[in-house]
Amino acid sequence: MITLDDLKTNRDTQITVAGIIFFLLAFPLYFGISGANASSSEAMGGVADYNVNGEITYIQIADGIEYIADGDTLMIDNLHTDSVDGAEDMNIVGVRVTMSYGEDEEGSGPPTCVGPLGGQNAADTVSGTAMHAGFNESADGQNNGGNGGHDVIVEWFNSSMVDASVSGLSESEIVSQIDSMGAGLGAYSVEIGVDVEAGNAPGPGCSRSDNGEEVTYSVELIIFDYTIAPSFDEAEV
Repeated sequence: MITLDDLKTNRDTQITVAGIIFFLLAFPLYFGISGANASSSEAMGGVADYNVNGEITYIQIADGIEYIADGDTLMIDNLHTDSVDGAEDMNIVGVRVTMSYGEDEEGSGPPTCVGPLGGQNAADTVSGTAMHAGFNESADGQNNGGNGGHDVIVEWFNSSMVDASVSGLSESEIVSQIDSMGAGLGAYSVEIGVDVEAGNAPGPGCSRSDNGEEVTYSVELIIFDYTIAPSFDEAEV
């Protein structure tokens, strides 16, 4: 038994007590750090083969029908994820703008301006651009003298990993490529432009005119919910 006098006068006793105090402080700290590292390691696997499974869904944030005159541009710039409930918890990995349009071209002239004499519709071009936080993409489509439609898609994740087997990467490296980490939050804007062409009418006194096109559009956020699981070779099990 160690007495207070021993602690004051006996050097061996002092060393023993100091050692006990050191281990009492050091052991909890050591095991705490080790436990934290173990939890982190277990949460994210190392370099191996993984299966990335998931589902892509869409949330509409705008839609409408607008007549756009030749040479004009429709600006849609009041879009924000603040209008979407629970957006902070979503893995927003892109935006899709879907457009469809018909043909507004008309012929005029005497009653003889029919059939070949009245000419044919010319193809018109509808362009779309989607923008968000430095990410942007544009695409054009044509109605080919009748109906047409096309999409503009902007993505900021590695879509090639969707429902794919991935090798040579750690789990955290995979996550860094398929999780937006909040990059999808914030403001969005869309531009839609129309460039029309009127066809020729070969008949006497016949002509054709085209002033623009009516465009139906939809703007949707792209959401990717995923799971990552180690890949096993059934032959080895």
